[in-house]
Amino acid sequence: MTMIDKILYTGRTHTTGGRDGAAHSDDGQLDVKLSPPRSGKPGTNPEQLFAAGWSACFIGALGRAAATQGVRLPAETAIAAEVDLGMTGDAFHLQARLNVSLPGIDPDQARALIDAAHQICPYSKATRGNIAVELKLA
Repeated sequence: MTMIDKILYTGRTHTTGGRDGAAHSDDGQLDVKLSPPRSGKPGTNPEQLFAAGWSACFIGALGRAAATQGVRLPAETAIAAEVDLGMTGDAFHLQARLNVSLPGIDPDQARALIDAAHQICPYSKATRGNIAVELKLA
């Protein structure tokens, strides 16, 4: 396990009620209702929040990889992230797909950027070897 030498930021939230609750950040920037998937209740769920956080972080990692490789990241760069909640036997598990759109970049170069970003992104590092992850060039 890698230990952090220098903390750059700490996200702090307070959550109550689990999947039928609410979460808010200490700085007031996040204030969301939570609801189970497909419940029809207002609110989001942990899988959507995880997909949003990971894809945002991954785009940042793509930017760093692009700078290292001397490539300009297109302004239209986007990720359609999918995080599945499922069961294996009686145990809950996650799996994910990141569908990366890099318009105007040669497919081989785009694949190299995606592979490099996957090594840089902290979310990718946290999930590596723990859940099934597919990285697709959209």
